[in-house]
Amino acid sequence: MLLLDPSEGPAAVAASLADAAAQLGCDLVVLTDVGGDVLAHGDEAGLGSPLADAVCLAAAPLLVDRGIGVLGAIFGAGCDGELTPDEVRERLAEVAAAGGYLGAWGPGSQELDRLEAAVGEIPTEASTMGLRCARGGLGAVPIRDGRRTVQLTASGGLVFFFAPAAALCTAARCARLVADATSLQEANGILLGHGITTELEWESAQPPPAP
Repeated sequence: MLLLDPSEGPAAVAASLADAAAQLGCDLVVLTDVGGDVLAHGDEAGLGSPLADAVCLAAAPLLVDRGIGVLGAIFGAGCDGELTPDEVRERLAEVAAAGGYLGAWGPGSQELDRLEAAVGEIPTEASTMGLRCARGGLGAVPIRDGRRTVQLTASGGLVFFFAPAAALCTAARCARLVADATSLQEANGILLGHGITTELEWESAQPPPAP
């Protein structure tokens, strides 16, 4: 397992991933988002957690500069209750118009079994919803204690691949905004300055847990 620290911005993320790739003997990094908000414009009604995704995608060109191949990937389109499945398809279409759509893949039974085991160890609602989509689930399902609703679709069970460079010059406006940020706080301030709510802002506003 690799723990990624985005606190020092895209350049530090790229340096960390490059170091991990070197140690693991990898020549390709696949930046994978569950849900699709990595391609957010910033004005989507349901968008709530664009910050970490934006910082990580903004690191992609810096990885390429270090000689490491990078792909973008989305699993569980719409499964985090933020962008809708239709909005994810629209964002992918923008990337495709720039020649950056690289196809889709449907995980097989072995991959789905591994994902099920993983979410059993580290529960995440979005990945669980993607798993349900891949196994034929359809319809509206509440998540986050009923605060959001996910629309399960067939596309939610697929992995969509895209070229980060094409995404950054088209749909991924949030990532483009924070490309030069030198810290997570600076990136957060940039997004807030453009009227884009972030997960860090929401978390900072929550009351501390009871002792």
